[in-house]
Amino acid sequence: MKYWHIFMAFFIPGILGYGGGPASIPLVEHEVVERYEWMSVQEFSEMLALANSLPGPIATKMAGYIGYDEGGILGAFIGVFAAVAPSLIIMILLVGILYKYKDSNKVKRLTQYVRPVIAILLGVMAWNFFKESYVGIGFWQTALITICSYLLIERMKVHPAFVIGAALVYGGLLLG
Repeated sequence: MKYWHIFMAFFIPGILGYGGGPASIPLVEHEVVERYEWMSVQEFSEMLALANSLPGPIATKMAGYIGYDEGGILGAFIGVFAAVAPSLIIMILLVGILYKYKDSNKVKRLTQYVRPVIAILLGVMAWNFFKESYVGIGFWQTALITICSYLLIERMKVHPAFVIGAALVYGGLLLG
């Protein structure tokens, strides 16, 4: 029953928390503090502060921490799965519908309209990363990392994970 409670404590906020992780924080707090009484308000706020200080989605970090605290490794797995399950279910249903109607002219037009929007959003994100990097480490370091990344990924066909790892090592050793 404990694992079912862990699942429900994160599945319900995942369904009702429209807007992502930050929108689900009060819902998770209600489940964890008031409904199941696994934590006090103070403990929840401390856990939330810790989760906010780590990279990644807040909802999965809370689910993993609280799930582990209540049910060990299996509890952490169940909590994280419950936090992502609503989005996963919706995505599977939408992809199923999209696949079913993939030959429809409306779906083809939809994908034609979405592609440029995604390209612009990715471009804006890349520009913002470049600006932050420029402010943080300067033009020449940013240019060096950008050019090296481009050459490694596009010309030498090195997997992006290795390029990211190398950039992290470079930044940690030479820029830290």
